[in-house]
This record gives sequence, C-alpha cells and structure tokens, in this order.
Amino acid sequence: MTEDTQNPGRTVTTPVTAVYPELEHKVAVITGAARGMGAQFAHGLAARGVNVVGGDINDVQMKETAEQINAELAAESFSEKPGLVVGACIDVTDPDEHEALAQRALREFGRIDFWINNAGIFPFALAEEISREQISATLDVNVEGVLFGAQAAARHMEPGGAIVNMSSVSALRVRKGRGAYCASKAAVAHLTESLAVEFGDKGIRVNSIAPGYIDTEMTRWVQDDPAALKHALDVVPLHRLGSPEEVFGPLLFLLSDSARYVTGHSIAVDGGSRHV
Repeated sequence: MTEDTQNPGRTVTTPVTAVYPELEHKVAVITGAARGMGAQFAHGLAARGVNVVGGDINDVQMKETAEQINAELAAESFSEKPGLVVGACIDVTDPDEHEALAQRALREFGRIDFWINNAGIFPFALAEEISREQISATLDVNVEGVLFGAQAAARHMEPGGAIVNMSSVSALRVRKGRGAYCASKAAVAHLTESLAVEFGDKGIRVNSIAPGYIDTEMTRWVQDDPAALKHALDVVPLHRLGSPEEVFGPLLFLLSDSARYVTGHSIAVDGGSRHV
C-alpha cells in the first residue's frame, strides 16, 4: 500500500491476498452491487471462485457491472476457474423482490451460501429539516432492506450460511446533517444482533461491517470539500481514507470458515476514527 501523491489522504491499494479455498463454488447474493463497495465485493468474491448474483435498483448498470467483472476475470489467469457474476434488478424495500432475487440465485446456481445486505442511501438534512419522506425512505432502504434480505436468505440457506449487513461507524458517532442515516445504521447494528440470536438456531451466522471514511462515490462530497477532507483526515488516526478493498478483507473473513464461531458482531473498518 502506498500514498497517492496526487490525492492527499488517499492510497493506492494492492489486492487482498488472503486465500480461503473453502469459498470456491459457493454462491453469494449481494444487494447494491452495481457500483462502489458492492461491485468490489462481487469482483473479489468471483475472483475467488464464488458465484455471485448481484442485485441493484439500477438494472442497466448492474448488468453492465456484471459483464465487466466477468470479462475482466476471463482475461486473467487463475489456478481455478473464477466464479460467474449475474446481474439482476431489485428494489430492496420490497420483500417480494428479495425472494425473487433468492429464486434467481437458486435457478442459476442451485444454492445460497452467503447474503450481503449492502444497498443503502446516504441522505443529508439538518435535524429540524428532516422530512417524513426522508426518514421513511432511509429506514425503508437501510433497515427494512436489511431485514427483508436476511429473511429471504434464511429461508433458503443451509446450516453454515452467513449473512453480512453493512452498518457504519455512524451507528456509534453522529454527524451533523446525517440524523436519518445515523439512526438507520444504529438500527442495522442492533438488528444484526437480533438476527444472529434467532438465526443461530438454523446454524446461520449474522454479522455486520461498519465502514468509516471509505473512498467511494458516497463519500465524494468529502473529497470535493477541502475543509471536510482535512477534518476527515484529522479524526482518522491513520490519516487517510480507506478503500473498498480494505472493507472487502473483513467481509472475506466473515464469510470464511475462519469466522465460523463469529456471529452477532460488528467489525469497524474506520482507521480508528470511532475512538476519537
């Protein structure tokens, strides 16, 4: 990993080198997979032999992302055949569409081993200005979308399956103007614990990842505002933004057999910012 001299606070990262051979030929469903971290997850898992069904409300972009990942992996050299990425459309606020996504995975690959609830929105409004529409939309996507995805996954997973939800350090540290978002991610963190307790009876593990400042389109506002970027780098002990690749590493661990006795936890990937 090296510093990006052209963009202060950002880094040029190398691929995650961890290898978990038990993941080959498994099947993962990922929501919000058309871009950003979701697309990174799909690429990283497929490179390790996992077949992926990626769902996104942007159907066109999701299919383009799937085609691009498949083309890139086909051009690379692997000791084993990489997994296949299939794109599908989903509105995560509709439980029926989660079930349809699960059925797509079963038709394409015959099983579901992993489900990653990655889709989310990041609205801004000062507390006195949060509208009913904004709070409803945020909870619908960020919380109900996680619940409905987990329900669909649990209906079709065998014991040993794993669900990973995307929370945020905003579940623990508030930010001005992000009240709806912070509340939704706190709910995701607590919901993860509840699901872990109940789905443990089925032999299914449920954990969450809580990213901090990660270099994605969702945090473009930070990089485009020098004052905001300086603040972000000041409050992160490592003094740089994280990369989607660095979120993928903990995800890979949580899906692997190395985490087979880990459930109900939230792993912060934030450069230590939750401590300051």
